Amino acid sequence: MTDRLTDGATAAPRVLIAADKFKGSLTAAEVAEHTAAGILAARPGARITALPVADGGDGTVDAAVAAGFEPHEAEVTDPLGAPVRAVFALRGDVAVVEMAQASGLVLLPPGTFAPLTATTFGTGELITAALDAGARTIVLGVGGSATTDGGAGMLTALGARFLDADGDPLPHGGGALRDLATADLSGLDARLKDTAVVLASDVDNPLTGPTGAAAVYGPQKGAGADDVAALDAALGTLARILERTEGARAADLARAPGAGAAGGIGYGALVGLGAAFRPGIEVLLDVLGFEAALAGADLVVTGEGSLDTQTLHGKAPAGVAAAARAAGKPVVAVCGRLAIDGDALRGTGIAAAYPLTALEPDPERCMAEAGPLLERAARRLAEEQL
Repeated sequence: MTDRLTDGATAAPRVLIAADKFKGSLTAAEVAEHTAAGILAARPGARITALPVADGGDGTVDAAVAAGFEPHEAEVTDPLGAPVRAVFALRGDVAVVEMAQASGLVLLPPGTFAPLTATTFGTGELITAALDAGARTIVLGVGGSATTDGGAGMLTALGARFLDADGDPLPHGGGALRDLATADLSGLDARLKDTAVVLASDVDNPLTGPTGAAAVYGPQKGAGADDVAALDAALGTLARILERTEGARAADLARAPGAGAAGGIGYGALVGLGAAFRPGIEVLLDVLGFEAALAGADLVVTGEGSLDTQTLHGKAPAGVAAAARAAGKPVVAVCGRLAIDGDALRGTGIAAAYPLTALEPDPERCMAEAGPLLERAARRLAEEQL
């Protein structure tokens, strides 16, 4: 978290910028930087605190580092089985691990998908690296995954065994789970028993069924209709086999909120790591110290690339607005585009929004010139709100 204090008088407005990334154009830290520049251009005396936020998906580690966590790098396995450098964040014994760093869609070559074979093995390796660094609380941010393997890859990297009828280890990927005959979690890293794991996600889907991991999110990972059906059945097999070894709780957890997050890695975390599910933005606000920063603010500025119907269901701006509203603080937003009406926006606690498309309607130019456009939008925000 950074604090930028100008030479203004003591009555200068205090602004907390707590916005997510503008995906494809600006990181959360860059959003804060350009928003601050625009506000200060209009109100040079403003006192600005920047606290970049995330909701558990890609950008979560960046937000933690911006808040003072130390970045740690590790070589892990990407979704296709190749080596990749990934980063987790650590402060004291609290680690923020972002699965997208190891198992994300962003790691796949353009136009390449592997819905049946992509693995979360690298996420398990990243958790191991965090344990090696002394973590005893792990915030596992999930989202943006290339995978639908129920977290089996992650658990395998941590010491679990998933075997076929011949006693051979299954190959990587959710498709292989159709042949699962035996699951053994007894070899999981012993340090996990003394580690609190928080599953941070912005979705609350169950593992299987019409609202499950494969049906809802499989298509965006390249899964056709036949792939979705195969993956849903394979995840069902995983839940049934784990019910045999882990008891009825494994079946209950397959229906639990968050089990279907990020291709079912939520389920693997709930069953194998004893994780507690919490909405990602709530977790990150706690970890980043949002409450303390909020206490000194007269106005909160949140936002993300697209304020739309998804924003209403657990995305970062909605979480920021809810927390600010509970504290009696006014909230406005900056965004790339605004795709909800005023009533829906105000229903989240956001009084007004300043979209870049109001300044530049061409989406491509809007993305390419997001920084300067955001400064112009923020200047207007300051003129109207401060």
